[in-house]
Amino acid sequence: MTLALDGGTPVRTDPWPAWPPPLDPAQRDLVTKILDSGLWGATQGGGACESLTAAFARLSGVGHGVAVANATLGLFAALRGLGVKPGDEVIVPAYTFVASATSVLLAGAVPVIVDVDPADLHLSAAAVEAAITPRTAAIMPVHLAGSPADMDDLNAVAARHGLVVVEDAAQAHGATYKGRPIGGLGDAGVYSFQASKAMTAGEGGLIVCRDQAAHEAIWSVCNLGRRLGGQWYGHPEVGWNLRLTEIQAALLLPWLDRLDAEIDRREAFVSALDFGDLPVSVVPQPPGTTRDSRHLLMLRVHQPFDRDFLLRAMAAEGVPLDGGYPPLGTMTALTDAGARAEECPATAGAARDVVWMRQSMLMDDPVRAGDLTEALRKVLS
Repeated sequence: MTLALDGGTPVRTDPWPAWPPPLDPAQRDLVTKILDSGLWGATQGGGACESLTAAFARLSGVGHGVAVANATLGLFAALRGLGVKPGDEVIVPAYTFVASATSVLLAGAVPVIVDVDPADLHLSAAAVEAAITPRTAAIMPVHLAGSPADMDDLNAVAARHGLVVVEDAAQAHGATYKGRPIGGLGDAGVYSFQASKAMTAGEGGLIVCRDQAAHEAIWSVCNLGRRLGGQWYGHPEVGWNLRLTEIQAALLLPWLDRLDAEIDRREAFVSALDFGDLPVSVVPQPPGTTRDSRHLLMLRVHQPFDRDFLLRAMAAEGVPLDGGYPPLGTMTALTDAGARAEECPATAGAARDVVWMRQSMLMDDPVRAGDLTEALRKVLS
């Protein structure tokens, strides 16, 4: 077999499904209604943001939500609202997007970067326990790639040490852990609506929480220090304007009606994969996973390989893969800003051995799942 890089015929020439999908009629109608109303801001009474927050609270099994401009600001607001102060430490996993750490810095706190489980690549409860100091105030599990972190173990650590838990649920809309929806398993959960996510308005985020007092404090952080139900020009706390717009909420609300069907479609593609004797496997789901939203398909290659060559060759075959995250602790911008990085051998292994297939590709017809395995067989040989 001649590689496409060397002039051979690519495994695939058809385009993969686009992301985001085309607007459906319900989205188009609601966006048009909001545009025609002129009530584009969240505080103008259009109701879309209010409906979206209520819907996501229900999705997460909790009573409260706050829609925000993006998930980075959502994580920041959740930390601040839950009492994390400048100088406190917040434990984050080493294998995650940089915003998990920068949101901590934005809150004036110190990200403590710890290792992940070597099998499932989610935050390790043992690593968290080992990193706790008298300054530790919070743990930030990340529901990586659409699968839920093992929350019972992490919540048990938090309870023993009196820590708050903020779930980074940016990639896991609709996922469940032991039959319970993510987002409502800790003190607060934060979703993302950035362009690559399972639901997107281009940008945006949403915070959910169970406790009324926590909700009021987080709402205040996002609404210029106002008090929920208080005077409009009363600002008893310091806060920021972090609100989502009605137009973005109008794009997102109808999406909830098709979210489960899209998760099922991605799961069907993954279920159709057969790696046979290829030295490749899907990174397993953490214990307790009952619904994986399949934001990414993480693949571990079980033989030495040239990462740059693999990515170039797979793209040439029409099956582009992503190299994944570098370890957070290797980012000098974070450590220069005060982040503390523990030894993270499992994360280093993931950065060496793991590649990703993107969500949009998983939306393809399952009969085309063989394009991935055929291209991998061709390139790895």
